[in-house]
Amino acid sequence: MGKITGFLEFARIEESSERVELRLRHHREFVQHLSPEQARQQGARCMDCGTPFCHNGCPVNNVIPDFNDLVYRDDWQRASTVLHATNNFPEFTGRICPAPCEAACTLNINTLPVGIKSIEHAIIDRAWDEGWVLPQPAAQASGKRVAVIGSGPAGLAAAQQLARAGHAVTVFEKNERPGGLLRFGIPDFKLEKTHIDRRITQLAAEGVVFRTSTLVGAPQEAPEGVTVVTPEELHGAFDALLLAGGAEASRDLPVPGRDLAGVHFAMEYLPQQNRANAGTPPPAQIDAGGKHVIVIGGGDTGSDCVGTANRQGAASVVQFELLPMPPEQENKALTWPYWPIKLRTSSSHQEGCEREFAIATKAFVGEAGRVTGLTTVRVQMQDGRLTEVAGTEQHWPADLVLLAMGFTGPRPELLAQLGVATDARGNAQAGTGVVGGYATSVPRVFAAGDMRRGQSLIVWAIREGRQAARAVDDFLIGSSQLPR
Repeated sequence: MGKITGFLEFARIEESSERVELRLRHHREFVQHLSPEQARQQGARCMDCGTPFCHNGCPVNNVIPDFNDLVYRDDWQRASTVLHATNNFPEFTGRICPAPCEAACTLNINTLPVGIKSIEHAIIDRAWDEGWVLPQPAAQASGKRVAVIGSGPAGLAAAQQLARAGHAVTVFEKNERPGGLLRFGIPDFKLEKTHIDRRITQLAAEGVVFRTSTLVGAPQEAPEGVTVVTPEELHGAFDALLLAGGAEASRDLPVPGRDLAGVHFAMEYLPQQNRANAGTPPPAQIDAGGKHVIVIGGGDTGSDCVGTANRQGAASVVQFELLPMPPEQENKALTWPYWPIKLRTSSSHQEGCEREFAIATKAFVGEAGRVTGLTTVRVQMQDGRLTEVAGTEQHWPADLVLLAMGFTGPRPELLAQLGVATDARGNAQAGTGVVGGYATSVPRVFAAGDMRRGQSLIVWAIREGRQAARAVDDFLIGSSQLPR
């Protein structure tokens, strides 16, 4: 693929970014996609390795060597077609996917992998610019109606696939605009919401109906301004239901002082800034401006909090991680082609952040009901368990504490109201087999994405949405031409 000797001749090219002092002044995207010539050179590095481990490392099974080769040959429109064959939303994954495909790249055994994510980013941005991304409405209606609950990446991917199969699809979203965590979680500086808006326009042109500010649940659950649709109503109006509501339950930290003002879940904090960027700031927005901020949790959500706090003008930002600091470089002989555990420094960390590893929070402390700091202890791994290190107690000043320790599972009320059986972690119980895949314990009800598998990556959500759509199509029609 690409140029036969390209991997020997060309080095990896990283996407360029706006300088830190400039990008901290706004909440817009700051990463620039590769130029056509840079993307061609990056595609030339794809080395015709025989067995494309990148294809297996990608949860949506992108046909990576093919679009790399097409970009190298300057056939961008066909590259876009190949990319869309397996991925409904490359502009999302090209920006926020952690790129497990690159970890699996054969070049990654002894050098830097092909910049697959950057090529994907360049392809889809050009495809939109050139007008190649168009609605694909079904040629014939099936007469079947499907309700998709949740408009995150799993719900949107499933809705698009089902609509293209000819089904009448209605997406129910409890928030005022569709997009799920993509819209009300991922910061704009990583994913501007115009990318979501134009996909929603495409889906609507393909026949998908969006019912926003609509909660599926019991009548008494309705917050102000939100319509409630009961599960019974959905069962009566639709031939199949697909649950794609995500893993919304944030992991809490039940230590003394947790009820102090100024201690918030990350998913209380991040959506407020997204709404403010969209022109509808909440009346009492959580603001890090001038405050000493501590983020508890070392993953992507914690990193998003760091970047947002810095843009709000935080006086200082410290991020805690319970686990010990991983190695800066993995042992590739042991880990390749699998996703390695290694130290990952995000663009938000580069913008200003102190990182503390192997540290546990014991209590929040405060005055007059508001947090002023917290107490920690160092931990160490001993016999496979984390244990506290005696004599390492420490006090940290903090005016704002953000809990970003991941998610424990889906909203349990909906699953209970539908009567859907759950697994040991509280997720909707549904397998992924070719026959009967994604079907829950309740007839005509299916589940996909984080609601089924638990907290995961956007690429897994898109994959599950696509596969669940095929399962629903097969259930409704008796067969399916949708790709699995």
